[in-house]
Amino acid sequence: MAGMALVAQGVDFSYYNGLVLEDVSVALERGELVGLLGPNGSGKTTLLNVLSGLLSPKRGKVLLEGQNLRQLGRREIARRVAVVPQDLEMPFGFDAYEMVQLGRTPHVRLLTGITQRDRDVVEQKMRLTDTWELAQRPFGELSGGERQRVIVAMALAQEPEILLLDEPVVHLGISHQIEILELIKRLNRERGLTVMATMHDLNLAALYFDRLVLLNEGCVALQGNPHQVLEKESIQRVFGAAVQVRRHPTHGAPQVVLLPPSP
Repeated sequence: MAGMALVAQGVDFSYYNGLVLEDVSVALERGELVGLLGPNGSGKTTLLNVLSGLLSPKRGKVLLEGQNLRQLGRREIARRVAVVPQDLEMPFGFDAYEMVQLGRTPHVRLLTGITQRDRDVVEQKMRLTDTWELAQRPFGELSGGERQRVIVAMALAQEPEILLLDEPVVHLGISHQIEILELIKRLNRERGLTVMATMHDLNLAALYFDRLVLLNEGCVALQGNPHQVLEKESIQRVFGAAVQVRRHPTHGAPQVVLLPPSP
């Protein structure tokens, strides 16, 4: 598994009401930028949670740098894998700085508490995500784009090797979607961070991710570069909608156009 950061091998997972993932095998190479696609209910979020160790597979295994996640403690995993959830509601009146500081939890020792290095890392990650000027602002009063950047900063404060994001732009306006995806791409390109993100928008996924994994009914339907995955027949089969696939006018990436039903 040389060069592999995170690998799922033959993973099955089920909740009380039935199987969600079946024989799923996915590998993330170090430094990859991967988009995880699929219809609602296809198992995207569940797979992300299995890859992060939040859920344990019923069958198969997940390897982090060659080590089985089952053999690693939560603290060790959290130092290497950070997760940005789709929704994060905080019941307390934390400001943005306190939110990002939560990301240092896996590194904080009980006897010493927050150290100067922890504070330095928090400031560094907030500056990196352009959130330092928001440090004293109440988290609950931030705009959607500002909140998402703060949550990414919190994940980066863990100093992870791998960043997993669940629908990072789904509730944002167009300009904030681009802002967050540009940030994720910059972190990947400049910092070598291995990234996987679930995405609802196929066209944004094609523009921003080097490789795509398409799930359908808990199984991997296709994986490859955007041109290999976002092709007409596959999209129509998996999503059950008539489409055309064209090239983006400036970037050349495939772009999916929905076709209305014939009258």
